[in-house]
Amino acid sequence: MSLPQEPLIKKSIWQELKDAIKGTEADYTKVSLNRAIFLLAVPMILELVMESTFAVVDIFFVGKLGSSAVATVGLTETYLFLLYSVAMGLSMAVTAIIARRIGEKNKTDAAISAVQAIFLALFISIPFSLAGIFYAKDLLMLMGADPWSVDVGYKYTQWMLGGNFVILLLFIINAIYRGAGDAAIAMRVLWIANGINIILCPLLINGWGFIPAMGIEGAALATNIGRGTGVFLQLYLLLKGGKHIRVTLAQLQLNVKLMLNMIKTSLGGIAQMLIAMTSWIFLMRILSNIGSEAVAGATISIRIMMFTIMPAWGLSNAAATLVGQNLGANQPERAESTVWKIGFYNMFFLIGVSFIFYFFNIELVSIFTQDPLVLKVGAEWLKILSYSFFVYAWWMVTVQAFNGAGDTKTPTYINLVFFWLIQIPLAYYLAIHLDWAESGVFWAVFFSETSVGLFTLWIFKKGKWKTMKV
Repeated sequence: MSLPQEPLIKKSIWQELKDAIKGTEADYTKVSLNRAIFLLAVPMILELVMESTFAVVDIFFVGKLGSSAVATVGLTETYLFLLYSVAMGLSMAVTAIIARRIGEKNKTDAAISAVQAIFLALFISIPFSLAGIFYAKDLLMLMGADPWSVDVGYKYTQWMLGGNFVILLLFIINAIYRGAGDAAIAMRVLWIANGINIILCPLLINGWGFIPAMGIEGAALATNIGRGTGVFLQLYLLLKGGKHIRVTLAQLQLNVKLMLNMIKTSLGGIAQMLIAMTSWIFLMRILSNIGSEAVAGATISIRIMMFTIMPAWGLSNAAATLVGQNLGANQPERAESTVWKIGFYNMFFLIGVSFIFYFFNIELVSIFTQDPLVLKVGAEWLKILSYSFFVYAWWMVTVQAFNGAGDTKTPTYINLVFFWLIQIPLAYYLAIHLDWAESGVFWAVFFSETSVGLFTLWIFKKGKWKTMKV
């Protein structure tokens, strides 16, 4: 039986681009797949490009304070990665649940679920805030930070962990918008939030006029102000109503049953991300034994990588929304077709990124540092990363397909094996036992992430994710 389609009205690519940025009321379970992908992927890509632009700008200005300052950012981010893992794991569940309710045409339950997600994010933020405010120095020492980081850089850690609730809320509320199909709203919010970050970051780090130079503390303060503004705007727009979801004042109450269901659904996603992120903590700990230059070089290269692959993550996020909504509309074959289409687009894009990393790695890292040791480390990792991107492209999309379907357990088990049981021991063996130093860590990442990409694609082809209920 053929699926109902939208009226065949030809639109120019510019009109489609305008619709994607402005937002549209299109039903993503009925419009052509290419149009659905385009309308969702464009704002998601632009949203993530802006997020990664700030990360690059941030490290550019912090880099001028020295390798210890960059290392402080990198070590703080190892703890933030724990927070991100919770936020991203919960976001997976939120996107899947909201997308499924929207696919079922049940906007009331979608809005009620959104409220529970916001409450849950606030509860989760409390222990991270307390740890950051009272134990910033201890946390840095635990990661092997140098004296400058502990005595001066701790204020950055204090601000970033202490104000973590704005990070969590920004993640969760944008996940609500993406699941509903209001990706354009998520994009605009992040533009504003990170635009403020980009303006304030150099001002607060270096000072200007009556604004004192705050050094590395200024970078953290700028982030909190920008993201806090974004959260305020998100909440306003959620109450005002977007194209696909709106929360009313009457719905602003705790629903314990729904919240428990959301926690249950998100546990797999949280565990999935915790496994991936904590493996990064172990890698950074290994690098900190090698030296602050190794940590700084890895921090810069990972920022460059995240900036350049954001379009690929935007495409992958579109896959999660489309899979969830099409499964909600009882169209599993259309959901699968979406993943294959996006996977090929992703692969072609990341092959292009691979060429840039292979031939211009030194030039890219030299934008952020002139320290020869830091430059060498960062350039080496970019070159090694370039070898695996064509496989990594498929991993990104298939993992998001599992998550969009609500099957967060399968990627969790896969991550446990490939990141904890393979990547960490291999990195330690190569870097410390064989004395490959940072090169051992980088090659361990290459081997484990190439392997996990191929294995995840094989599991996806089996198709059990189509039967998930959320």
